[in-house]
Amino acid sequence: MAKAKQPKKQTPSSSPAAATTTTKQTPPDWPVFRPPLPVVSLDFDSPIQDKVVVLRSFFPKNLCRDYVSFLRTLPLTTTPGKPKRGMAVRVNDRFQVQDPLFAGRLWSETGLKEAVLDNPDLAHLWGGEVVGLNPNIRVYRYTPGQFFDAHYDDSNNLTLSTPENPSLPVKTTWTLLLYLTSSTDGCVGGETVFYPNDRQTKKEAIPINPETGMLLLHKHGDDCMLHEGKEVTAGEKWILRSDLCVRR
Repeated sequence: MAKAKQPKKQTPSSSPAAATTTTKQTPPDWPVFRPPLPVVSLDFDSPIQDKVVVLRSFFPKNLCRDYVSFLRTLPLTTTPGKPKRGMAVRVNDRFQVQDPLFAGRLWSETGLKEAVLDNPDLAHLWGGEVVGLNPNIRVYRYTPGQFFDAHYDDSNNLTLSTPENPSLPVKTTWTLLLYLTSSTDGCVGGETVFYPNDRQTKKEAIPINPETGMLLLHKHGDDCMLHEGKEVTAGEKWILRSDLCVRR
């Protein structure tokens, strides 16, 4: 859940229900990961130390194109321009589905699991023992004029089904964004901008430009930085969204 810009001390506490409030959709037949992933060595870069990390070329460009073509067939809905009280203004087209099988594929069939768990230098970042991804899968499309105003991302409590435990209590700690388009695909604008001091000022802004196939993780919950999705002025920005989950 995205909370509107406000002083951090007044940010409402996370709601466990937020993770389960989804549009009732049947999981789609997602394209296979072809070629098999990963196609490069997955090494984290950290644009903002301990707060934001990225994996470049997480998806190869041809797989991104396949996914964008597929996502266009889904029943996207446009978010209302007037949000609920306390929520940030977001104008985009989205699809949302509970799909633990696809979340499991993103975690275990892409190299992400190994990149997260086999790097002891990063173990302190995740907020606990990472066990998988949030099955609440979200697809975002931003077309010219669409944006996501400054906000914070909540942490949420939920239950995961794992091979070891069919009802494992977990909480989300990091937002996962997988960019499927960028300027090389005609998308202009759409930067994800972070404000490390919780002030929406141009001087302190740290923009992250979309890169086709790049996976971005940023800390959320109580340690979330104020951030926004800048307006897209040409082309389309496509994103797959989930979250890292740690054992409660």
